[in-house]
Amino acid sequence: MIGSVTNNFNVYSNNYQKKDILKDPKIMQEISKLQSIDSKVRAHEMAHQAAGGGLAGAPTYSTVKGPDGKEYAVAGEVPIKIQKGKTPEETIKLMNQVKAAALAPADPSPQDLKVAQTADMIAAKAMQEMNNNSNDQNSQNPKMKIDLYA
Repeated sequence: MIGSVTNNFNVYSNNYQKKDILKDPKIMQEISKLQSIDSKVRAHEMAHQAAGGGLAGAPTYSTVKGPDGKEYAVAGEVPIKIQKGKTPEETIKLMNQVKAAALAPADPSPQDLKVAQTADMIAAKAMQEMNNNSNDQNSQNPKMKIDLYA
């Protein structure tokens, strides 16, 4: 969650008419804070989605209703598929994209860092598998080595 907002809006709406509420400096400050949080949350989630490409789903948002009656995003998430490829090379490529998507926002959350770390671990295992496959092939097909000196 990018920010938190107290939900004291019902107190204001019971005591004032809507147009009077919007004249109150404290209410306007709260609306401004909500607008700022909303913009940051939406930009953060859009960065994930843009970098994730086909691995990223649609963003979902948790919202609060402001004193002006509008809904403001205060938290969000984008699902990112973490899947292995058909080959170790493909898995590494997919995990690089997952990591890029997780770290795309300017201010990655702890959950974003955890996703990036998971992608790194899966990519490392794929790299190890790739190296093991390469070593297995070399031991099965030994090549003659000739050194020439002049």
